[in-house]
Amino acid sequence: MTDSERHIMKEEVREGLLAPQKRLPCKYFYDAHGSYLFEQICLQPEYYQTRTELSILETAAPVVITDLKPDILIEFGPGNIQKVKVLLNALRHVKKGARYIPVDVCQPVLESAARDVTALYPDMTVLPVIADFTASCEIPPAEGQKLIIFLGSTIGNLGDAEALAFLLRVSRLMGPEDSFLLGADMLKPKDVLEAAYNDRCGITAEFNCNILRNVNRQLGAHFDLSFFDHVAFYNDDRRQIEMHLKANRDMEVMIDALGLTITLARDETIFTELCRKYSRADIEMLAGSAGLTITRWFNDPKEWFSLVELALPDHRER
Repeated sequence: MTDSERHIMKEEVREGLLAPQKRLPCKYFYDAHGSYLFEQICLQPEYYQTRTELSILETAAPVVITDLKPDILIEFGPGNIQKVKVLLNALRHVKKGARYIPVDVCQPVLESAARDVTALYPDMTVLPVIADFTASCEIPPAEGQKLIIFLGSTIGNLGDAEALAFLLRVSRLMGPEDSFLLGADMLKPKDVLEAAYNDRCGITAEFNCNILRNVNRQLGAHFDLSFFDHVAFYNDDRRQIEMHLKANRDMEVMIDALGLTITLARDETIFTELCRKYSRADIEMLAGSAGLTITRWFNDPKEWFSLVELALPDHRER
């Protein structure tokens, strides 16, 4: 972690833990251990998102890649390369010398993605960018057609204003021949949603607690993880899953790097993640507000998950 990143983390943790509803940014789940845990979550039978999105990608990737023939594939939040590999496999058959630019705030995740892609596609130029894409989308200047991807319904981890700001930044990266492929988790029965974030093996619970483990390591905090319980539920009014860590006793916690002691009462929570679920109308409204138009829509037979191809209004037909 650079001095600048550490400064940002200190300010975000201070602000979040002093708020009336205590909160921590979900990006701090993702150190190396957190990324490993998330990969394990994706393998759980209750967690439908990954396998459903993969099945859609198998159909969508050849269509999108063949039509666009991108010179550059930009991925925000790469994580495990299982999904992008479907696109890269299609890409290597239609474009030689393409470039892959993964963008993520977590250096170990970024390095792992870059290393894995380089090993599988030695003829591809890989240009990893360490950046918090929820705050900026600064990508090295690159000539050629771009396909930008944001998979896993990570857009759902952003509040409405944050999601719109992100899409506006993406639109500014795009030219009239570029495309943006967005993964979105759709509305579905409440029991299916809640089961996905409360797996029987308890991996999501451990993942949730990892945010405190990371704050302990990076900022010298003294959170005892056994003093917290994992809570995840669907908020009907906001149409989102909310993840919290609930204190199971009264406590005081010192955070050395902040010179700060916070208090938590029994049953008080720290809000760690929101996971918004979308209708088709929601996506259409969000895209339109960002100045983007929907060019293609891919989904599974149950319509549980969608891949939406977006472009600028003056998108040139190929």
